Amino acid sequence: MRSLLLTVMLAVALQSSAALAAAPPCATDAGKQALKLLRFHSDGDDRATIDAAGIKQIGTVASLVGNRRFDVIEVEGSIYKGEYRMRLIYARMSGSCVLMGQEIFERSDPY
Repeated sequence: MRSLLLTVMLAVALQSSAALAAAPPCATDAGKQALKLLRFHSDGDDRATIDAAGIKQIGTVASLVGNRRFDVIEVEGSIYKGEYRMRLIYARMSGSCVLMGQEIFERSDPY
């Protein structure tokens, strides 16, 4: 019984440390900017929230000029009953998070 408990505790600890290590470099800024974007999209509705656990880097995109890459960070959010997915595009610059673009999609089925 004791070894089972230790195994479960170790598994939980490894999952939480992996989640912390997997956080994108600009995750904190992305959360703030996503909340601003969601509030702007909803004309300042104060019920807008973001899911801090749902912030993840989904890849990179090439710049339009030159050969640089931009990081794409995805954030989940909601307003009352509406669910939204936001993608924030950051320039790779050492020591700073430079927001270069943003997009927002409502998760709904229009049919």
